[in-house]
Amino acid sequence: MNQDILTRGSPSLGIVDSASGADDEVSDLLSLRPERLVDYVGQQEVVDTLKIAIEAAIYRKEPLEHVLFHGPPGLGKTTLAHIIAREMGGRLTVTSGPALEKGGDLIGILTHLEEGDIFFVDEIHRLPKTVEEFLYPAMEDFAVDFVFDKGIHARSHRYRLNRFTLVGATTRVGLLSAPLRDRFGLFRSLDFYAAEDLVRIIQRSAAILDVSIDADGALALALRSRGTPRIVNRLLKRVRDYAQVRGDGRINQAIVETALTLEGVDSRGLTGLDRRYLKTIIDYYHGGPVGIEAIAATLQEEADTLVDVVEPFLLKIGLVTRTSSGRKASEEAFEHLGYAVQKKMF
Repeated sequence: MNQDILTRGSPSLGIVDSASGADDEVSDLLSLRPERLVDYVGQQEVVDTLKIAIEAAIYRKEPLEHVLFHGPPGLGKTTLAHIIAREMGGRLTVTSGPALEKGGDLIGILTHLEEGDIFFVDEIHRLPKTVEEFLYPAMEDFAVDFVFDKGIHARSHRYRLNRFTLVGATTRVGLLSAPLRDRFGLFRSLDFYAAEDLVRIIQRSAAILDVSIDADGALALALRSRGTPRIVNRLLKRVRDYAQVRGDGRINQAIVETALTLEGVDSRGLTGLDRRYLKTIIDYYHGGPVGIEAIAATLQEEADTLVDVVEPFLLKIGLVTRTSSGRKASEEAFEHLGYAVQKKMF
């Protein structure tokens, strides 16, 4: 996929054009992204909803409704924003919540949007409150209000914007304010991928990377990828490197297992941080329950990192449970790490 990526003003703002660009301007990650909904693997309900909404908007010759995607990192929220821009034939302007520190930053972007453009805000729950309030009239009325001068000389002016589509992405939907959340017309959750969908992604990515991988190797890699396309593509590249240096360039199950053991990824896709998290609960807190702040202090990691990156997958596969008293390691976690299962105390 060749796309021209232009950056204006701040490095946090990217404007992605549909025109072709030089190969050295296209990252590996972007090159593995599907360009159309028909090529998108998994998240079938989300894809079907978007197909209907996009076709209806094109039929009416109007912008797509504002879209909010939420779910753990790496499941395709940014990819869907790129696809929406391509399907709608508009430019994609990319930024993130933490990058928009002042209202002026947002207004500068909004006033440069053209008719039908897609404005993608990643981690939208981290928008400062003052910046968020500028979005309300922009999303509803396609306008922003300026106040000139101060005191008795203050004057208000409403600036009309071109009609655009805001695509928001968040890993913490509960932190979004109700006024902002309610202004999105499409609200969709992305969940972890099944192994068969990840196998299809691996086969597609392997073809793009020009690497050979057999069915057993693809399944072994899928089962170690935490149900996440971003991780499966990253691990595929590491396995490819290992196969080319230590093997004949072809990937099979043995190559996958050996390469990922070297990367610190075990048979269930747990990384070193995952195992340290579980061992902290078991070794220091006798299996729990224990609060997330206590775990973070023991690991010397940020609590947000554990909540956003580590816990979603561990909760999904049942190695950790959340209770009103804190986190608990399950019997399956004890067994996976080689601990004797603790007997319940009454």
